[in-house]
Amino acid sequence: MALLLESRANICYAQQVDTTFAPKSTSTPDSVRVNNIFIVGNEKTKKSVILRELDFTTDFYYDWNTFLEILIADQKKIYNLRLFTSVEITPLFTGDNEVEILITVKERWYIVPQVIFQLADRNFSEWWTNQNRDFSRVNYGLRMSHSNVGGRNEKLKFAGQLGFTKALDLQYSKPYIDKNQKHGLAAQLTFKENKTIPIRSAFNKQVFYGNENEDIIKKSFAAALRYTYRRSYYNYHFLTLGYSGTWVSDDVLTENPNYFQSGDNRLRYVFATYTFRHDRRDNVSYATDGELLDLSITKYGIIYTEELDEVEVNLTANKYFKISDKFHFNTGLTADWFLSASQPYTLVRGIGYNPNFVRGYELNVIEGQQLYVHKNSFRWKFVDWQIDISNMIPLEQFNTIPIRLYLSANFDHGFVKDRNNIPENSRLANKYLMGYGTGIDLIGFYDSVLRFEYSLNNSGEGNFFFNFSTPF
Repeated sequence: MALLLESRANICYAQQVDTTFAPKSTSTPDSVRVNNIFIVGNEKTKKSVILRELDFTTDFYYDWNTFLEILIADQKKIYNLRLFTSVEITPLFTGDNEVEILITVKERWYIVPQVIFQLADRNFSEWWTNQNRDFSRVNYGLRMSHSNVGGRNEKLKFAGQLGFTKALDLQYSKPYIDKNQKHGLAAQLTFKENKTIPIRSAFNKQVFYGNENEDIIKKSFAAALRYTYRRSYYNYHFLTLGYSGTWVSDDVLTENPNYFQSGDNRLRYVFATYTFRHDRRDNVSYATDGELLDLSITKYGIIYTEELDEVEVNLTANKYFKISDKFHFNTGLTADWFLSASQPYTLVRGIGYNPNFVRGYELNVIEGQQLYVHKNSFRWKFVDWQIDISNMIPLEQFNTIPIRLYLSANFDHGFVKDRNNIPENSRLANKYLMGYGTGIDLIGFYDSVLRFEYSLNNSGEGNFFFNFSTPF
């Protein structure tokens, strides 16, 4: 590929390492035409998957400044496929206003066996404090995942789990099933067994029950099929049709007769969910720029309506402001509504259940039929390292360890409306809740997230909290 490089510009995106776009030549054209697009480094991934994310085409003239903005946005979209550890887009000038585009990617390791060793509780603080660091409340097993089965971003996951919750889970998704790459399908099957389960809340804490013989007291099976339509780059439509069936022992109903509301020890329903998502985040694992809007409505009880007939509406709206390379501010609003006054306990929502929390209240659950949470974080990136260990590990998927550290200042507030006004939970339900504090976020290999925070709430309580995911 013989190319005359009169001017060269480079955009690089590796583990969200921000770089500025600056052509090496001081002379730039008013417009450019793309002659060819070359992709290198995609040993497994099909070229069409990458081309699907591009907002430009060949044999077409673009305003130069507009073209630079397109390249930066496209580079982020390719990275957010989560197929590559780095993405680099380079326009190479072959004439005064003609370029060839070189896209260089570094693929991730797609087949990942993982040992499952995770807490069964809502968060680490719940396990550490409320459950007294009880190691019987740990799930362990093996998870196998292939995140690029046929090179078209298909994902296959299987998990076998023992411990506090015995579970089998099988998932398969194919983002595009048509030539134009707009329609996709996904399917999931899940089976779970429990010997101990939460059966209600009291004094804003979960109450767990397990019988003396340590028998299995709950079994559940769920199956779902999801259709995806992606007409534009940032807008998605999802339609999910699923079935859920849950059985509990008579002992559970003795402890909580309203566990399923119907008085029966079996709950079955077919549900349908429509979701619209607008996702323009720069990094889906830990965003510092862009926005996310997610709106869904679920009808529980398409059939078996005598067991459940309910509607749920959920809204998530997040905005990420990039002030500079080192500073950014994130704000996000979540709201959830059930139309009925009460629900089976398996559908109970509230603050304290992932992802809805107010920092400082991680040890509590505040249950109800309506919830509103507004989260805010101001962050400063004070460490940004790329550690080269290629002399120890020759595999390019693992020979660079990224480490980014952010210092955060946080403020959250929210409200849960409990129409039933349960006296035991009145301290926090139907009350304004507020939490604030500071923390350190660690972003590591393959965008993994660890958060260490100290938070205070408006009930006068303060504590250290440890989490494994981004707050929003």
